[in-house]
Amino acid sequence: MSLTASQRGLACALGAFGIWGLSPLYFHAVGSIPATEIVAHRVLWSVLLLAAWIGLRQGFGVLRTVLGQPRLLGLLALTACLTSANWLVFVWSVGAGRLVEASLGYFINPLVNVLFGRLFLGERLRPLQRLAVGVAAAGVALKVWQTGSLPWIALFLAGTFGTYGLLRKRAPIDAQNGLFVETLLVAPFALGYLGWLAISGGLHLGDRPVVTALLPVAGVMTTIPLALFAEAARRLPLSTVGLVQYLSPTLNFLIAVLLFGEAFRSADLAAFALIWAALALYSADALRAARPAAG
Repeated sequence: MSLTASQRGLACALGAFGIWGLSPLYFHAVGSIPATEIVAHRVLWSVLLLAAWIGLRQGFGVLRTVLGQPRLLGLLALTACLTSANWLVFVWSVGAGRLVEASLGYFINPLVNVLFGRLFLGERLRPLQRLAVGVAAAGVALKVWQTGSLPWIALFLAGTFGTYGLLRKRAPIDAQNGLFVETLLVAPFALGYLGWLAISGGLHLGDRPVVTALLPVAGVMTTIPLALFAEAARRLPLSTVGLVQYLSPTLNFLIAVLLFGEAFRSADLAAFALIWAALALYSADALRAARPAAG
């Protein structure tokens, strides 16, 4: 029985966000290595896999074009810094027992995208979108009131990923080639950092055979979900992809509480409930906006 294009697209979306959602299990497994070293390996292995994938599929014509456009190259260098910082804080949060807060960041990310669209792109917010942003802001404010400090991990992850999306929206390059150029730009720094660790005796590679064998998987967990996401985005309405993306922070949250044993108090539930309510409003608005186009 063959699948329809939309069914294949949905399967790809579930695969992409499922892998991203389960990624804390991998980062926990290699948690004996510092986050900076893990991210450096992630960059290098991603470059190798992306180079093989793009080389086999289409060649490197796009790369040559980008190298001849200094403004685009500079923009991708900036987005590369944003993704690297986002990766680093997320990986660190897993090892630090702060995955619940990290999941909060990815829950509010769609609402940050909506807010950035209004502030920087002049996009008008529909009434339900305005209400969703307001409810989410109330959830963050409640979290601040409860803890006496900003949930900086959540805000940093949502802010860097939202800014990344905003800048990439202005970059005339597709997702696969864009990620390849981004990782290629930071690869020398990652290689230099690992080289410095090796010279100074701080390199953890080889300390534990099992962990060493797992490190190349970091590249797989970057490239495979991206390929699936690109296929899903091509076959599915954007509103459907937007709804499926909640699978990732939901899995992060469940892993943090049920498997890693992170604390989740009743006070935390109140703040998360406001965020989830905001997402429900956002989702309802997205579905309603997509309905006429589908018809």
